[in-house]
Parts: sequence; structure tokens; C-alpha cells
Amino acid sequence: MTYSLCKKLIAKGNYDKADMLNKLDVFLLANRITQDEYKELTTLINSEG
Repeated sequence: MTYSLCKKLIAKGNYDKADMLNKLDVFLLANRITQDEYKELTTLINSEG
């Protein structure tokens, strides 16, 4: 669920890049998202840059 919500938010572009990257770090450390999901989401963020 965390992954899908983050992906929708990133797709809409309604986020602060640094803030979202920090949140993804926390979600990864808390096992709310997998390593593969983390890589996909950070790639999406960096490609929109």
C-alpha cells in the first residue's frame, strides 16, 4: 500500500524531491517498501528532475 500511494504521488508531481527521498529512505528502513520498489520510486523521482 505504501508503494502504490508513493507511486501515485510521484506520478502527479505534487511533492518536494528531497522530502520524498527522505520518506522513501524511512519506508525502506521500516520495511514498508522493498529494495526493488525503492529503486523504482527513486528512479521515477530522479527522472522527473
